[in-house]
This record gives sequence, C-alpha cells and structure tokens, in this order.
Amino acid sequence: MFPEYDVIVVGAGHAGCEAAAAAANMGSKVMLITMNMNTIAQMSCNPAMGGVAKGQIVREIDALGGYSGIISDKSMIQFRMLNKSKGPAMWSPRTQNDRMRFAEEWRLALERTPNVDFWQEMVTGLLVKDNRIQGVRTSMGIEIKGKSVVLTNGTFLNGIIHIGEKRFGGGRTGEKAATGITEQLIELGFESGRMKTGTPPRVDGRSLNWKVMEEQPGDEVPGKFSHSDTKPLKEQRPCHITYTNSEVHEILKTGFEQSPMFTGRIKGLGPRYCPSIEDKINRFADRERHQIFVEPEGWDTVEIYVNGFSTSLPEDVQYKAITKIPGFETVKMFRPGYAIEYDYFPPTQLDATLETRLISGLYFAGQINGTTGYEEAASQGLMAGINAHNKIHEKDPFILNRSDAYIGVLIDDLINKGTNEPYRMFTSRAEFRILLRQDNADVRLTPLGHQLGLASQDRLDKVHEKLSQTETLIKDLQNLKVKPEEVNGLLEEKKSAKIKEKAPLINFIRRPEMEIEDLIDLSNELKDKTKGLSSEILQQASILIKYETYIEKEKSLADRMGDLDNKKIPAGFNYKEIPALSAEAKEKLSNIQPANLGQASRISGVNPADISVLMVYMAR
Repeated sequence: MFPEYDVIVVGAGHAGCEAAAAAANMGSKVMLITMNMNTIAQMSCNPAMGGVAKGQIVREIDALGGYSGIISDKSMIQFRMLNKSKGPAMWSPRTQNDRMRFAEEWRLALERTPNVDFWQEMVTGLLVKDNRIQGVRTSMGIEIKGKSVVLTNGTFLNGIIHIGEKRFGGGRTGEKAATGITEQLIELGFESGRMKTGTPPRVDGRSLNWKVMEEQPGDEVPGKFSHSDTKPLKEQRPCHITYTNSEVHEILKTGFEQSPMFTGRIKGLGPRYCPSIEDKINRFADRERHQIFVEPEGWDTVEIYVNGFSTSLPEDVQYKAITKIPGFETVKMFRPGYAIEYDYFPPTQLDATLETRLISGLYFAGQINGTTGYEEAASQGLMAGINAHNKIHEKDPFILNRSDAYIGVLIDDLINKGTNEPYRMFTSRAEFRILLRQDNADVRLTPLGHQLGLASQDRLDKVHEKLSQTETLIKDLQNLKVKPEEVNGLLEEKKSAKIKEKAPLINFIRRPEMEIEDLIDLSNELKDKTKGLSSEILQQASILIKYETYIEKEKSLADRMGDLDNKKIPAGFNYKEIPALSAEAKEKLSNIQPANLGQASRISGVNPADISVLMVYMAR
C-alpha cells in the first residue's frame, strides 16, 4: 500500500510540520502521519508566535529555511517588538495570529511541498530490528516502512485532561490520546516521565465590556518575522489588558479542594513560568491582582483567549470567578480551561542531532523532550528533520553551537542538563545573547540554511547585500565629520555633552541617546549616502557601532568555548577508567556520553577540575 519512506514524521503539530517540510525540501520522501488532518499545526494554546527569546527562535527557523516565520507573517493580526526599552539583545518580536488561518497556511504549505505524503491515523507502535528503526505500525495494523522516524507527539502520549474532579483521556480538548508508543519505548529501555500543562477558558468577545479594559495596540510601524517577501500588516487588531482582584481570588479558592493540582491527582510538573491562576494565587498570596491579557483569536471570529487565566478548577468555579474580572461581568464562555498531563522522555537520552542513543534512526522533537511552546517545538522539529535526512543520505550531522543560535542553546541544555519541568527558552539562558540577536539571525544562519538546500539563493543574496550596505554605512560614519556649531544644538537637545572640535559622526552614534536618524539632517553627504537605505540597515549599523566592545568580548569568549567543543571525545569512552574523575562526573559522563569537551563541561555535576583531568588524559 505504501512505499518505503526516507523519513516518517509522527504528529503534525509545530515540530512535526517543520520536520516534514525540512526533510522534504532537502529531497527526502516524507510521510506525515497525524490523527486528524483537520488539526495540522493547531495552535493548542494561545494564538501567538514569538515573544521573549521565542521571537529570536522564530527568526532563526526562518533564516535556516523553515516555515514558521512565513506562516506567522501570513496569519498575523498584530505585531509587537517586545523589550524595546532594553538593549537590542533583549528585543523580541511577537505576533498575535489568526488561529484558523495559521493552521490553514501550514497545511497548504505542506500540501504544496511535493515530497510530503499524508496519512490520518494513530501510530501505536514502532518497527524496530537490531536497534534500528524500520518504520511504524498504526492502530489498524498497517505497517509503514521508513529509514528514519521522527516522533513529535506533543501532549498526546497517554494524555489525560483534568477539569476539577473530572478526568478523561485526551491529547487536546475533543481529541483522543495516543497510546502504545510509551509502553513500547519503555520496553526498549527508554526512561519516561510525566509533565503537565494547561490552558485558559475561551470566551465570546461580544459579551465583553471592552471600554473598561486597557487597549494594547500593535507597533505603529509593524514588522514581521521572515526575511522573505511576506507583507507587513497594514491594519491590526488590538489586544486588551485587565486584572483579577481579591473577589476573583476568593471565588477561585472555593474550588481548591477539587483542584487536581492540589489534591495530587496530577503527578507531572507544570511550566514554572506559565503557572495556572490557582497556582499564582497560592504561590503569590500577597498579590492583590494578576494581569490578564485579552487576546482575539483571529480577524473575524468572536472567540477570545483569556491569557493569564489558565486553570483546571471546576467549570462552575471558573465561570463564577471570571465574571468578577472587570470587563467580563456578562461574559459567555465557549469552553472551560483545563490541565493536561502527558508522557515525555528525558532528553538526556538523545544526541545533539536529536537522534535517540538507543535506537538508530529514531528522533524525538518537541514536547516529547520536555519542552513547552510552539517555537521551541518547531525549532526541534526543523533540526530533527534536517538530521534525519542527512543521516540516511550519509551526510554530516547538522549541529548548532551555543554561540550560533538560541536553537543551539535549547538543544545543548536539553541533552546535557535534561529537564524535569517543561523547558521554556529565555534570553538569560544564552550566555552569548549579544551575538544571538533577533536582528542578525539571517546573517548568522542563512548561509548555513543555503548550504543545506533550505534557504534560497535569493535569501543568501539579500544577506550579502545587507552586510555590504551596513559595512559601507559604518565606513561613511567613520569618514564624515561635523563641526561643533553644526552638531552642538542637537547634542544640547538630546541632553548629550557638546564637542569643542570637529569629530566623526560615528562618535555620536556610540552615545546611547543618539541614533543615525538624528544625524542625517546635519550632513548633506550623509543624507545622500543613506538615501534609499532601509530602516533595518540603519538599525544594524547603529547596533554594531554602539555595542562593538561587547560584541568583540562575546566573540572572544565564544572562540574559547569553541576550542573545547572542537576537542572530540571518542564514542563509548570509558570514564570509569580515570581514577582522578569525581564519582558524580564518572556517572554523568558515562550516562550522557558527550561528543566533546565543551559538551562535557556543560553537564550538571561535572566541574572544571573534572574537565582539566579529561584534557590531560586525552592529551596523553
């Protein structure tokens, strides 16, 4: 019935879609299997992409040739650049999206990809022989052969939905859980665990009093994620902000005795940085109110996502409490919030390619690895799809280092440190975040995406043009000078120190209160040279000038770390033969089997003295 596929992708969420698209666009014959063709790329939680550090990941996926940025641009209803009051290392793009259009655009993009086939059914088992993957088995007993398999099961593996004292199997509301895979993987020797996540109620926007809420508009000049030819928004839908209060909290507390979180019915740990409303009230008892973001789910639908009110309390308690939030007094609820508990597999069982160590050709991506978030999942799917293709075509593995991308930080954290709670990316997790800015993702990664065959020549040409224009502008700013009488008026206006002698324009850009746009009217030559340059080029030059010292320091540090990453450790290395290693280091290194000294140095429990011992031993 089916041919043998190069890559079989199980699950069509954000990870599965990127994995299928990447492998197919690189030339592999791909089978994408999903339990429901109508929920491909479903935004199960909030209808938004990006945010702090997550926006950087979407830009990186786009730079490598993935689809998430393009799909987000095509379906967005609002764009905001977060953290603009901070330095550029913290700037993070975020879009509010039309939930239905996002899923539709993803499905159409996959259907337009010639090498992708689809099958709607549950996968209940894997075909394994001699510790090598051979394919999958479905609930109808159909065997589909494949040279590699990427599991992207999301929250579906033995998923249980909790609403108060009610519990029932499901991977998402209205959809059944996936069974069989966990049990087989455990039999094969994998370690598994349980995690929990949750979602808030959805409500009818026609029943809300928008006048008493604070409007949160998009950026005046909206940007976009992709460096392709996607179009920026011309109009946007606003979000709104309101707050809980003591009355809301007291009503919610009446349901705590029925809360699956507090009664112990939920065993898995939930996301630390996205707690439920009952968890917020319990953990932050001194807080009189909590912020609620009221987010539209699309251009035309009246459905509203109540961000910040995630809960698994009984539905009647949810409703009573939500009516006490300003603006929600006459609210009509579409469906209650719920918690979902599901199986995951600690990612220390994976190599840096996301291939499992136990079964050759088997890859894990997304929430099966203990992460949370569309963006984290999509980036893992992209990397798993690339590496599955590379392996079966006998090409080198594709691995991003911590100094290359947030994606590199994410995977390095997962495989070396593991996680016992849903992992979420933050800028603070990246030690090289001045290098890993959202504005230079294309410069960092498009050449790599082009080498893989995912990023087009046109994309690469745009990067070269951006670099050339930026470099030329910086040289112009070095060479062009102004006299004190030409600039001191502006400096006084900007509350910046005046000058006494002629100075190059670049000196003023180094001042935090000055931007290139401020200086254009001072110099006809600069006006001519910047004519036709995009705001992106002006911004890029400004960042490189202002943060030159910090960028150079991080590059130097990254080079030193790269030296350790280049010192390979032989596969199957026996650490127990080295008496000078600490007992914990021997155990951790033996279990994780790092590929190089850099990876070994980042394993929790392995200290600098252990690395020094390893270096001496390997030098001998």
